[in-house]
Amino acid sequence: MRRHLRLALVAGLASALLAPAPLAARDRVSGSERARLEAAGPRGSLQREIAAAATGPELRTFYAARSNRPLWFDEMGQLSPAAATLLQQLRTAPLDGVAADLFDLVQLTKSLDKARRADADDVARADVALSGALAAYVRATRGAAHDAMIYESNALAPSVPSVRAALDGAARGGPLDQYVGEMRWMHPLYAPLRAALADPQYSAAQRALIETNLQRIRALAPPANGRHILVDAASAQLYMYDGGRMVDTMRVVVGKPELQTPMMAGFIRTAILNPYWNVPEDLVRNNIAPNVLARGVAYLRSGGYQVLADYSDNPRVLDARRIDWRAVREGRTQVRVRQLPGGSNFMGQVKFEFPNAQGIYLHDTPDKHLMTEAARQFSSGCVRLEDAARLHQWLMGTPLPAAGREREQEVPLPGIVPVYITYLTAMPEAGAIAFHNDPYARDAAQFVALDGLGAGGD
Repeated sequence: MRRHLRLALVAGLASALLAPAPLAARDRVSGSERARLEAAGPRGSLQREIAAAATGPELRTFYAARSNRPLWFDEMGQLSPAAATLLQQLRTAPLDGVAADLFDLVQLTKSLDKARRADADDVARADVALSGALAAYVRATRGAAHDAMIYESNALAPSVPSVRAALDGAARGGPLDQYVGEMRWMHPLYAPLRAALADPQYSAAQRALIETNLQRIRALAPPANGRHILVDAASAQLYMYDGGRMVDTMRVVVGKPELQTPMMAGFIRTAILNPYWNVPEDLVRNNIAPNVLARGVAYLRSGGYQVLADYSDNPRVLDARRIDWRAVREGRTQVRVRQLPGGSNFMGQVKFEFPNAQGIYLHDTPDKHLMTEAARQFSSGCVRLEDAARLHQWLMGTPLPAAGREREQEVPLPGIVPVYITYLTAMPEAGAIAFHNDPYARDAAQFVALDGLGAGGD
């Protein structure tokens, strides 16, 4: 219901922006004002068109901030190639889960045909119509249905921009043809995957996979000017982005199928140097307790483990010899076990935290041999890093300090960095689409959901 309300609002917006102004409205511009604007050339025509047409205040303020310079035409009246790209995107909007009839393509095409005569008034009308169409399309794609994701904050979720914000993004987002062609109002992975959805070289089954992954990418907010991290649990790979550009990547280990790493987003705020490892209760029961029963409490000492009285910040250390480890193994007693920093600590030298109720974070690991595996779903849900020192340098701007056995130290990042954990079984790579395994068996459930929405996700 919420999605259909959003699309209904966008439909109303598109109609209002693309509808031609009635003749009577244009006649309301006074003769002296008309003469002044005509003398001003193309900018005057555009100003007159905006003043006379029912364009809405946001479109008017957008052009006013540009001193009424056209967005889609140059000073010689030449149309940007971005216009043809936008028309094709509007025609194929169902690929985005958006109905094509939201946009008055007939009227838009007529406006562009008239503008080819290079008449200043026709150029002005076509420029306004194209801007209105782009704003409507940006808002529709940003508001289209997407997969569920756990967001620490609404600031991490994709949002529908205002008309003015949508157009400001186009005006400031680099060359217009690149901005529109690469759909820079979406995540950088979106446009190449969308293009593949219409490519006949891919089979029907592959296109179904592409469509379900587009739904997942639509859950990712488009990058701002800053940096963000993307973790793909399907391929067990981490990507570092600076703005819209991927600048580095590394392998990771993620949750095993029975303890899946969830799709979630948060702000990395701190690096924990020389961290303790608080052993999860299931590992205490299934790993620690059997080893103590088999090898005695010397196993705990050699591994650097402590048994603690509670989960407070300063817990009392218990005598492991007084614990009923058989009861722990059988699940009748629960104890807190943590591993001291340094040595073989399972967290390695550093972990990067972002607030979440699921207890997920990114961390170093001594088990580097797992990074050589093709499928790297081995953890209890957290993300183990192939090269924590490299990520630390990128996040903090300083080298990772040498390992030590001192108490863990919390160091704030110079600026918070978003991290998105997603699940992509189809992904752009080297100009093509790479299809990955589905270790969590999520694709089948997604196909059922898409079938329920109908063709194109509408």
